[in-house]
Amino acid sequence: MPSTDVVHGGLVTPELRAQYENEGYFVLERVLTDEQLELLRGGARYSVDKLDAAMDEAGVDSIGINHRGKRYFSNMIYRDRPELRTFLFSDTVAEICRATLGDDAYLFWEQYVIKAGDPDTEFSWHQDSGYVHEDHEPYLTLWIALDDVTLDNGPVYLLPYSRSGIRSYVKHITDPVSNDRVCYFGSDPGVPMTAPAGSIVVFSSVVMHRSGPNLTDRHRRVYLAQYSKEIITAKDDAATPQGSFEPFLAGGQLVADV
Repeated sequence: MPSTDVVHGGLVTPELRAQYENEGYFVLERVLTDEQLELLRGGARYSVDKLDAAMDEAGVDSIGINHRGKRYFSNMIYRDRPELRTFLFSDTVAEICRATLGDDAYLFWEQYVIKAGDPDTEFSWHQDSGYVHEDHEPYLTLWIALDDVTLDNGPVYLLPYSRSGIRSYVKHITDPVSNDRVCYFGSDPGVPMTAPAGSIVVFSSVVMHRSGPNLTDRHRRVYLAQYSKEIITAKDDAATPQGSFEPFLAGGQLVADV
């Protein structure tokens, strides 16, 4: 359990902390400022251009789970756009991390997830931990809506702990067509996380989730920021961190260089 010695700012209530422990997630609606939202949207434009350029150079229309004009997963953009650090290491994010991970936190991963208007833009059931390996403590995902998320433009669907019965890593199978890693084949559709732009869906890396297709004529943009309470190392190399692992919180205090 996170330490109770640190004073929280009131954004994450005791009820939300209990929901995270019991169900693996909670939602904070409209918590980004207008300036933060525009900052993250600027990074989204850059991330699409960067991936399109990489596909052009390689002469392909897909790289891994990225598909040109359909869906984009562009990571570690903050290394190209250091202004994103003002959000990644903000007081708002610090409060969320303290309430879920505890007094110590590292930035683990950062990426944009952008879906164009295309019926073939769904993403399969998985755990975020399924894209790492089984030997780590669950980490934290902030799924940040940069546009209003509706049932039509590809919301994330979560399977809370009480519905999946799962609170730990499970084995994933790679889909040979989409390259998605898949961990659930049941009939439960999950709970859709529809929310206005500027909202954050907060969930554990072991919560099973999927996302539906974008059936509109506009992009659905999401920014993902992930944090861990430990340095997660590569599967076969305990000396090599997997991810970013910049220190963020130490003893509840902000230590990141913004």
